[in-house]
Amino acid sequence: MKEFDYRRAQDVTGAVALLAAATDARFLGGGTNLVDLMKSGVERPALLVDVRELPLDRVESTADGGLRIGATVTNSDLAAHPDVRRRYPALTQAVLAGASGQLRNMATVGGNLLQRTRCGYFTDVSGPCNKRVPGSGCPAVAGEHHNHAVLGASDHCVAVHPSDMGVALTAFDAQVRYETLDGPGEVPLTDLYLPVGDTPHRETALPPGALITHITLPPAPLAAHSRYRKVRERASYAFAIGSVAAALDMKDGHIREARLALGAVASRPWRARAAETVLTGAPATGETFAAAADAELAAAAPLPDNGYKVTLMRNLMVSVLTELAEGDAR
Repeated sequence: MKEFDYRRAQDVTGAVALLAAATDARFLGGGTNLVDLMKSGVERPALLVDVRELPLDRVESTADGGLRIGATVTNSDLAAHPDVRRRYPALTQAVLAGASGQLRNMATVGGNLLQRTRCGYFTDVSGPCNKRVPGSGCPAVAGEHHNHAVLGASDHCVAVHPSDMGVALTAFDAQVRYETLDGPGEVPLTDLYLPVGDTPHRETALPPGALITHITLPPAPLAAHSRYRKVRERASYAFAIGSVAAALDMKDGHIREARLALGAVASRPWRARAAETVLTGAPATGETFAAAADAELAAAAPLPDNGYKVTLMRNLMVSVLTELAEGDAR
């Protein structure tokens, strides 16, 4: 590992200033992703600015009935928070599905959203990768890609985003608050991640040097009736090969409102708006759920070895939506 300097930030303004004053610096939260990338040589910062002691470690209710989640809240504390468990159960389920207890105790909310892909070509510094070395190529397109993207990819990158938490937050219209030298800013989580296009190394819309400070969840009564389901290749400590966060608001057997987001199918958590359009106003039946899944997956462009994901995601979406509808009918 390359030698690096270490500074502990005392406040948000100081943290942003420390990063701006260095030529190659990174913010350090729990370090569960960044430190691994430093060990492999993917990341080689000259300075780490530790933000764990900043006053950003609380989950608070907002005046309008939403939630404000500090960026240094640990995954474990987020999953266990009573307001999260009661008002956004899919978020608790997603966090608990995300990693081992040891990692959840260290990992932070802000860091989780900014974690980088687990594509093997990205983490192997001996070979090409457009995300790591722009213009070097994407060997996954013709190589090992069974767990890669089927939506929103390009010839330049087919890697998927690994976050479980981000999928649930995407379903509930989370907003990302950040701080820069020029002041605060905000971006919807659905717009935080940039389309892959021909610049996969440009991953987020955050301004240079920005520090995520909070995630805000707007009030969403239907979120209390939500689920997160994750499919993986082994029972524990594995990243998803497909996941779904869903919520339904129903009356008299019809869907008044639906929220749906997919994971492990694209370079970002994927908001399933085409499926939501089909669901809204329709009867809560298996036929409706299948039509919604088909509408969303019509844009899928699988590679030779990951076409199974289209069938998997169709079945998973129908299963989760059926479970929600049957639970509401009881």
